[in-house]
Amino acid sequence: MVKILFHSYHEEWKGVFIFEHWYWFILLGLASFRLTRLIVSDKITYFLRRPFVEEVEEVDENGEMESYLIIKGKGIRAWIGELISCHWCTGVWVTTGLFFLYKFYPFLGESVLVIFAAAGVAGIVESFVNRSNM
Repeated sequence: MVKILFHSYHEEWKGVFIFEHWYWFILLGLASFRLTRLIVSDKITYFLRRPFVEEVEEVDENGEMESYLIIKGKGIRAWIGELISCHWCTGVWVTTGLFFLYKFYPFLGESVLVIFAAAGVAGIVESFVNRSNM
């Protein structure tokens, strides 16, 4: 059995593993991808982003629809708007939250990882299917 570990080679750290099996690391990555995308760009969660960002759609000179975000407010409101409009930024916090959920509440954490990882795989497969149908 392969174990993913992040520790020094000091004797006192021997046996301290972050993940008991490599697939939990893969599931964490896939779940983070899906949950981050859900927060940052899916239409179903726009109501959560609405207080912090405004989505503007315009037609460009080629007649194609373009959309962009305008950050609302100042201070903490603007900071949250910046955060949830950035995949990388949100991804770090989502991954951190999922990791600690997995470590401190394993039953709930494992369930959440499996559900969002499966949804992430489904999203990736769907994008390949959509590209092949074009």
